[in-house]
Amino acid sequence: MMEQKDVREENKSINNHYKSRGRKKKGFNFYILAVIVLLGLILAGGRFALMYFGNKTAYATDKDGNPIKFGGKSSDKESAVEETDNIPEEIKETLDTAKKQAMQYDYDAAIATLNEASIPDSPYIVSAIKEYEEIKANLIPVNMDDITHVFFHTLVVDVKRALTDTHQGRQWNSVMTTIPEFKEIIKQLYERGYVMVHLHDIAGMEEQDDGSFKMVKKQIMLPEGKIPFVMSQDDVNYYVYMENHGFADRIVLDENGKLKTRYTDAQGNVSVGNYDLIPILDEFVEEHPDFSYHGHKAIIALTGYDGVLGYRTDETFDPNSPAFDSKNAPNHNIEEDIERVRTLTSALKQAGYEFASHSWGHISFKSRSLEDIQRDTDKWIRNVGHLLPEPCDTLIYPFGADIGDWNPYQAGHQEGKFDYLESVGFRYFCNVDSKRAWMQYGDNYLRQGRRNLDGYRLFESYSERADRLSDIIDVKKVFDTDRPTPVDWE
Repeated sequence: MMEQKDVREENKSINNHYKSRGRKKKGFNFYILAVIVLLGLILAGGRFALMYFGNKTAYATDKDGNPIKFGGKSSDKESAVEETDNIPEEIKETLDTAKKQAMQYDYDAAIATLNEASIPDSPYIVSAIKEYEEIKANLIPVNMDDITHVFFHTLVVDVKRALTDTHQGRQWNSVMTTIPEFKEIIKQLYERGYVMVHLHDIAGMEEQDDGSFKMVKKQIMLPEGKIPFVMSQDDVNYYVYMENHGFADRIVLDENGKLKTRYTDAQGNVSVGNYDLIPILDEFVEEHPDFSYHGHKAIIALTGYDGVLGYRTDETFDPNSPAFDSKNAPNHNIEEDIERVRTLTSALKQAGYEFASHSWGHISFKSRSLEDIQRDTDKWIRNVGHLLPEPCDTLIYPFGADIGDWNPYQAGHQEGKFDYLESVGFRYFCNVDSKRAWMQYGDNYLRQGRRNLDGYRLFESYSERADRLSDIIDVKKVFDTDRPTPVDWE
């Protein structure tokens, strides 16, 4: 019995010994596993950061070693963006903000955003900063004397209602662009590498050592293959005479606070949607942020005699004003509309738009006297300028009718017109020119020619009468064949 007890005790001792060794081995194995997992997470963090911030020149790979392009798909593989779900939420928001800034070529802002992150030493943050610094170092200076400027009028929603066989319909056919044409134009511009910039990105008034101010040419830096251009839209007023003729009625904010347009169809049904340049362009830039330099979009040129943005805000519609015009329908809600327009112009500025005077009465600055221009400009400042979020320094000439020829503006010349326009704050002047680009830098102004992408110019190229647009678009794909043809200047 004693022998059996001794054996049992020995076996128990042996079992305890191996159990102890087993526990130690398991602990050691767990430690090794933890180290492996930690190293894997660090390596994965760098890989995810690369995939998250990669641009057209940077790629990640899938499990089979195939390249995955940032923000899209390659060879039917899943987008690498989907793999960023593991990024901590507090970092992801910062990364998203910086990513959009970088996509719109504002690398300094993107790097500043990342440097201000709550966790600046995160591998995602560090990798992103390195990525943007490398891209910035490889940017290319663009030719600041070769920047094209395209412009449009109010877009045609319903061709049959607008482009009728009447004097007015034929005129609209020559100067207006249809919605399908505009959508195809911006699509082609984007595919060819064009990027919207503002006039203020091209040059600006800067203080000199002696305290004076001078217009100084700037330098836009973009990745290789990107081309800056300016876009503008004239007469964003939705005039009384255009009501119920197949155009949008006014600019509005929808229930989500987005800029939209209101439209009334032939049956009188009212809807809110993308019926003109602004909401269409906004939606396109939302889908393609790299179409916009620093978030900049078009210049909105406004007259004043019928109010602005579709609201009858001019004093000639105010029944309580001595300037009320009895030919106009009185606007008894003019104060509310004025406040509504102020809200809209602030929203437009926030969305990346700039504003220009198109004169109060759509007058020719070339043929009208200095006194006429002074009276008209005073009305514009009083009825339109005070509705804008900041002073307006841009003048887009109605009819493209410049105050001078192609020689530089000079004090005391142009019948005193330039001296007056400068005195009220205008520094940027745009006429119309069919050349690819025409620019003039003066000591106190920037002058630029604009190209009309309207029915007349499109049909001119479509019918092969002349080729003035092939450098920017393929007109055969743009021209709306629902238009009445031929399209002649009316």
